[in-house]
Amino acid sequence: MDFTLDETQQDLRTLTADLLAKDPTWPAMEQAGLAAICTPEEGLGAVEMAVVLREVGMAAADVPALPVLAATLALAAYGRQVDGLPTVAVKGMSAPYAQQATHVLYTTDEGLFLTDDFTLTPEFTATGEPSGTITPGRSEKLADPGHGLRKIVTVAVAAQAGGVLAGALKLTTDYIKTRRQFGRPLAEFQAVTMQIADVYIASRALDVAMWSAAWGMDGDDAAIAGFHVSEAFKALFTCQHLHGGLGLDVTYPLHRYFGHAKHLSHLLGGADAQLDLIGAHL
Repeated sequence: MDFTLDETQQDLRTLTADLLAKDPTWPAMEQAGLAAICTPEEGLGAVEMAVVLREVGMAAADVPALPVLAATLALAAYGRQVDGLPTVAVKGMSAPYAQQATHVLYTTDEGLFLTDDFTLTPEFTATGEPSGTITPGRSEKLADPGHGLRKIVTVAVAAQAGGVLAGALKLTTDYIKTRRQFGRPLAEFQAVTMQIADVYIASRALDVAMWSAAWGMDGDDAAIAGFHVSEAFKALFTCQHLHGGLGLDVTYPLHRYFGHAKHLSHLLGGADAQLDLIGAHL
């Protein structure tokens, strides 16, 4: 499969990256129109969602882009959109930014539902971003089981995680090129080059799995991409190790990438949950 981005997708990637480099805030993304790319009016899909979210991950930006774009894309399949800030709550998962949300798109064994009437139990997240478990009240049923929201959310999480790992990889690579030990840059030590190579392989594997899932929106591919999200979190430990004591400094940028990777891995329930889904598909 050819994962080459077309001109529109490349322009979208450039716009997102340039914007987040200057102003990594949600109001800035809304003003630039990035919050609405998956609405029925714009008509963009999972690949474009993944393009934006990967750049959000690269910047480790604390913005509600993931739940908003995932919810908007899912609603667009039914010709629907909502005013305000929507979020998603897949069965067994938290609802990111539920404290700010006006609507929640959620699943049960009976199907897919939309509500603006819910109570919230706040939860702690590794990034400090607001999240919580919802208890829905009056709701509208949009679809029976098999609606595909989990696939959309998994692709969204994998896309942002891919950006997070790519950002951490760049930060670590730059560090080992300049940090000297015993009169030599760390990058010249064989053990260091092997470890950073492992991080690179994990990053490429996640990207390939994520783009495959985004282009095809296949359930098997989505679960494989979700599994690689947990593998990416393991690679962050290597990045942290290669930074030595600096990697434990909460004021150093790597800490933000580590927190985001941990949070995204937890959103999908961990590697075992994805292996169970892969096994069920097989």
